[in-house]
Amino acid sequence: MASVRWCKQQRRGIRVGETSQQLCQEYLQSAQETLQVLEQIGKTSNMWLATTKYYCEYFAFTAVLMKLGIRSEIHECTIALCSMLESEGIIRAGTSTTLEEDKELRIDNQYYLKNKDVAADHDDLLDFVLEMKRVCETLTSEQTTSVRNLVSHL
Repeated sequence: MASVRWCKQQRRGIRVGETSQQLCQEYLQSAQETLQVLEQIGKTSNMWLATTKYYCEYFAFTAVLMKLGIRSEIHECTIALCSMLESEGIIRAGTSTTLEEDKELRIDNQYYLKNKDVAADHDDLLDFVLEMKRVCETLTSEQTTSVRNLVSHL
């Protein structure tokens, strides 16, 4: 996994900017829309199921980053931030592992056409989205400042 420090050095890596409740809400909405698309796909295509599952999770977690005012355009860097937020007790432990595993499954099925089975449970994904929404709603200004300072000083 990439490090936050390395990611900050990349052109499209991690940047601390303005917090945005609007972008947070838009990413949560995108996650919910993606969950609806996943239902329509059903078990018809492992490639699209893996892609949709991953982006549902990715959008939901990106909502948290928008709430914190942290941008990342490199998926590995987004996952590194997720790991950091786990260690800070903001995100539930194991979330970064889920994102990493589902990213790899998406890559295998989308780019290498491996057609691996995808375990995509609607209720589990809905719980993931709702958990990220809860994090967005309960982040304190102290937590936001602490995380932003941590990222800035790495």
